Amino acid sequence: MRGLACVLMFQTHCYDSWLGGTARQSRFFMYSQLGGTFPAPLFLFLAGISFALVTEKLRAKHLAPGQIARSTIRRGAEIFGFGLLFRVQEYVIAWGWAPKSDLLRVDILNTIGLSMMLMGVMCWIVLQPCGADAPVGEDSVAADVGAPSLSRSLRQGWNSRTTLIIAAAVTSLLISLLTPLLWTTWRLRFLPWPIESYIDGVHNLGTPQAWLFPIFPWTGFAFAGLAVGFILQSPWARAGETRVFLSLGAAGVGLVGLSRWLDAQPRQLYPVYDYWHTSPQFFLIRVGMLLVIVTASYAWCRWGLAQSGFSPLMQLGQASLLVYWVHIEFVYGRVSILPKHAVGIGTASAGLLTITLAMLGLAYVRTHMKGRGADMLAWILRRPARAS
Repeated sequence: MRGLACVLMFQTHCYDSWLGGTARQSRFFMYSQLGGTFPAPLFLFLAGISFALVTEKLRAKHLAPGQIARSTIRRGAEIFGFGLLFRVQEYVIAWGWAPKSDLLRVDILNTIGLSMMLMGVMCWIVLQPCGADAPVGEDSVAADVGAPSLSRSLRQGWNSRTTLIIAAAVTSLLISLLTPLLWTTWRLRFLPWPIESYIDGVHNLGTPQAWLFPIFPWTGFAFAGLAVGFILQSPWARAGETRVFLSLGAAGVGLVGLSRWLDAQPRQLYPVYDYWHTSPQFFLIRVGMLLVIVTASYAWCRWGLAQSGFSPLMQLGQASLLVYWVHIEFVYGRVSILPKHAVGIGTASAGLLTITLAMLGLAYVRTHMKGRGADMLAWILRRPARAS
């Protein structure tokens, strides 16, 4: 899924940076940018799923909720730090024409880091009453089937994992429901703009900006992924893996239908209704599509070409942070491989192919050279064996 997010991100950024003239007013450009509404939700959704996997592994080690929270929140702070470092890099590279306010821009890495920290806080609040209980594992439930202790295992599962699933899903829904208000009538104007920007993406421009990634609504996708991640870790999901993934896809289709029905209603709950940027309806339709993508990715890995050997999408996904960091400079930066806002669809498409192949090569080198440098250094520093 990360690989698919990378490909969608490449096409969105390349066409946005390079297309100019009539091409920029074309239907082709409109659809390319419509596809660009999915990479950021995908990255955040996958961050939530990964967060659930890590949390369950730490719980399996019988770590206390405080220890789990410290570990996961620290990782989120590291990602947030990478986001700040990325902004510094962008400012230095664009020295002379980039405003200083760019250093405080709320970008996707900042939001992923904040989302991880917020998910760590939520998990700590939920797990604190349970203590250092380990999750109910697949093996323990299988061993308990037909035994009197099965009800105890199920109760433990409800007290921890099920509560986490419900809490994550409710948090995701609340974030989407509050977004239209926090962007309009409930704006926190008393906050300094660098802080308010993390709530509604106002930056220093006076009004919320749709091209930024504030907590509302973007963190909601991470919490939706967190709920799905805990579902996939449950014993009954592992016992019926295919059935669960198909059910997630069906639920996604249902959310898409629900979103369309809600949008068609004559009455709206909010004084300001912006479907494409803040509405819970658009949030629901994207979550539904993410669930469909989860099912499609499972089918691809289980029965598709991913079984045949080398998979470009999987290769890109293994180095998603690196290719995100690097490709920005060759698309939006001073070393852009094509002039900005000045070429047609054919030239931009050739540039997109070049960027995609280059990032695929970079990802391949990154994943296959990982650890070899350290192994070589250890071999060089190794003491020669003494002669007997």
